[in-house]
Amino acid sequence: MESLKNQKAIITGGGKGLGKATALAFAKEGIDVAITGRNEAVLQATVAELRALGVQATYAVFDVADHQAVKAGIDQIIKEFQTIDILVNNAGIAQFGSFLEMDPTVWASIINTNLMGAYYVTHAVLPHIIANGKGDIFNVSSTAGLNGGAGTSAYSASKFGLIGLSESVMREVRKHNIRVCTLTPSTIASDMSKELNLTDGNPETVLQPEDFADLIVGTLRLPRRALLKSASIWSTNP
Repeated sequence: MESLKNQKAIITGGGKGLGKATALAFAKEGIDVAITGRNEAVLQATVAELRALGVQATYAVFDVADHQAVKAGIDQIIKEFQTIDILVNNAGIAQFGSFLEMDPTVWASIINTNLMGAYYVTHAVLPHIIANGKGDIFNVSSTAGLNGGAGTSAYSASKFGLIGLSESVMREVRKHNIRVCTLTPSTIASDMSKELNLTDGNPETVLQPEDFADLIVGTLRLPRRALLKSASIWSTNP
């Protein structure tokens, strides 16, 4: 079983929802955590919770769709942590509407955040993981990245693209003892899903952020010889 204590992780979109649940799960395993996001107050509150669990925690404020801001923010984290073992590309946005009716600027913003954002962050972090001699990267796609649907063209395109990016990087960096896992969860009771009225969040029937975090922790615990290429998590009650 892989030892997780004292490893260093970066989680984008780590102030709330799936990112926060993952950050807290990491902290309980003794992993030091850096979270990123656009709302400094939210990040500060989550960092306080992480530090209360006895780990080193920090944050950087940036929009993953802003390349220069990403580079500056990652540099800030590296200066504090010195090294990175784990990256979770979790930050994402969603908006739904018909292909012809959705404004092109909205369509582009979803691609820029969900796909280009993961590219910018990975591009900035990967050299440090390679230098470390091993590591793990998780890219959070969606079941919408496996199947398109009416009204989901922008979101599905971004998540389909992320799967292609993730699997390509996985094949490139295996030789460096780096595992890249593509996650394609079904609907989870995250802040975003509830705001979009995709779920009522009922914990009896709907996946919770903690379930998603447990999947990531379980994957990290696999022996280094084992690489989980992709994983989907669904609720048992459709």
